[in-house]
Amino acid sequence: MVSADKDLQPIADLDRTIHSPARLMILAYLAAVDSVDFIFLMNQVGLTRGNLSSHLTTLEEAGYVSIQKEFVDKVPRTLIRLTDQGRDAIQTYREQMRTVIDQLLG
Repeated sequence: MVSADKDLQPIADLDRTIHSPARLMILAYLAAVDSVDFIFLMNQVGLTRGNLSSHLTTLEEAGYVSIQKEFVDKVPRTLIRLTDQGRDAIQTYREQMRTVIDQLLG
């Protein structure tokens, strides 16, 4: 029998910044690449411009992504990359989820 006090504590400890499905999708994609253009990422994760921008702001404030704005031939381009802190956070999240699943399935 699972004790809610002890065995499910890893669920309460999950990083809520990452646990959001949209942000988890963004971070998972960024973990597989060096950097990505905003428009390309928007198309890959299927979010609207405003929704992606909002989630990226949350991730940037947490220190998980860095956002660099530049101009290429006078056209603005936004590059997003995962920070070292973001990579560490994903690894911790992965380990916590593995613990949760192991405890629930016994």
